[in-house]
Amino acid sequence: MATTQLPDEPEYDDTAIRFLEVIWGPGYLSPGGPEEVDRVIVGLKMAGKAGVDLGCGAGGITLHVAQGLGLGTMVGFDVEAPVIAAARARAAAAGMDHRVSFVQGPPGPLPFADASFDLAFSKDALIHVPDKEALFAEIFRILRPGGIFAASDWLIGHDGPPSPEMADYIAAEGLSFGMASAWRYRTAMVSAGFVDVTTISRNGWYSEQALAELARLQSGPLRVRAVAAVGEEYVAKNIRTWQAMAQVLATGEHCPTHLRALKPL
Repeated sequence: MATTQLPDEPEYDDTAIRFLEVIWGPGYLSPGGPEEVDRVIVGLKMAGKAGVDLGCGAGGITLHVAQGLGLGTMVGFDVEAPVIAAARARAAAAGMDHRVSFVQGPPGPLPFADASFDLAFSKDALIHVPDKEALFAEIFRILRPGGIFAASDWLIGHDGPPSPEMADYIAAEGLSFGMASAWRYRTAMVSAGFVDVTTISRNGWYSEQALAELARLQSGPLRVRAVAAVGEEYVAKNIRTWQAMAQVLATGEHCPTHLRALKPL
């Protein structure tokens, strides 16, 4: 998704896409697969409506949400060219490019008119936007009255500087993380005008998942596939990242969270 400025090189290049798809499935650049996406959108009634996926990545999640909710149209937005190219190819291959499209745009204000969408969805991408207040003001702006914001994101368990362990993990990721607490997310959503704001921690779930992912990266068929896709050095680097991540998940400082809010009528 949007950062304050684009890095010199894409953070999610073709190698990153190949590696993460080995771990999480074709078109998925965040954990949990379609089952976790379904938990984010459970109970929504959006048949025939218009949705946007903010930080759409390689497009697998965008297509799943569009199909699962029966959306009339769905737009995936991301700032990085490699993932948008992969997403467009995936939509065409699935025969869904007539109602699912993908837009690349620079960081900053979203390139959509006021009141364009009934649903704003995101899966573990808003972490890349440090200014949560500006972000939620933009999401509120592009939603129609009665529109729903439904997302998952990677939060930190507190405000203020990260612990040394969290700082080590963020450095190991090497990504533009702008993590914030659930309190700050809720405050930013309410300040933007949202009501019925909810945050649900998924730390317990992903703590277990991440340990399982780490074990599969260290040995077995998944490691073989990952090395074939991206090479031994890239896999070894990510094993170190997963080890650092497992530490901060165990303490609760790294806290994946489901988010939902309503734009009043």
